[in-house]
Amino acid sequence: MPEPHLNGAYYGPSIPPPSKTYHRPGHGGGGGGCSCIFNCICTCIFQILCTLLVIIAVVGFICWLVLRPNKVNFHISDASLTQFDFSTRNNTLYYDLHLNISIRNPNKRIGIYYDSIEARAMYHGQNFSIVKPDPFYQGHKNTTDLNLVFTGQDSVQLGSEYNVEKDSGVYQIGLRLYMRIRFKFGWIKTKKIKPMIMCDLKVPFKGNGTFERTQCNLDW
Repeated sequence: MPEPHLNGAYYGPSIPPPSKTYHRPGHGGGGGGCSCIFNCICTCIFQILCTLLVIIAVVGFICWLVLRPNKVNFHISDASLTQFDFSTRNNTLYYDLHLNISIRNPNKRIGIYYDSIEARAMYHGQNFSIVKPDPFYQGHKNTTDLNLVFTGQDSVQLGSEYNVEKDSGVYQIGLRLYMRIRFKFGWIKTKKIKPMIMCDLKVPFKGNGTFERTQCNLDW
């Protein structure tokens, strides 16, 4: 028997509606935007740092052109040794040493504050006396003389080099200056720096020759 005409209608099981897909913001394709912002920030920071470095370099170069800093010179211009006796009985050194230090500031626009100086007299690596000169200010293109007097006694351990130098009449004495200084450019003063001055001297005992002017080395 022929089926009746159903006019195209569907009478089978119901068809479920299509599922909807939801996208949370910040996921999936949104990652590209965050990466772009991060790159832009990094680029800006890099450009700012480069600009600052260039500015600092230019300012430093201009300051150098204006100030033209020159090295400060230290010399021992004179030395006198009138006592340098070592007693093996109690390992005591008796000494009387006078040194004259010449400090030359050749700069036209830079002054120097010597806030503290500790002068140590040494013999073959052993300290035997310490003096502390008063603080002072050294102006432009100025030479300042310091007179250091080391006198007294100290307990030290000396070897055979003492007897050799006693026979020759010339002693190898070291001087170390531990300083705290500041530079002055116009109204600007720098922070304190701590250079050390090293002087290796050959000092004749009284009546055994003339002391030769000696250049000292500056260690920053």
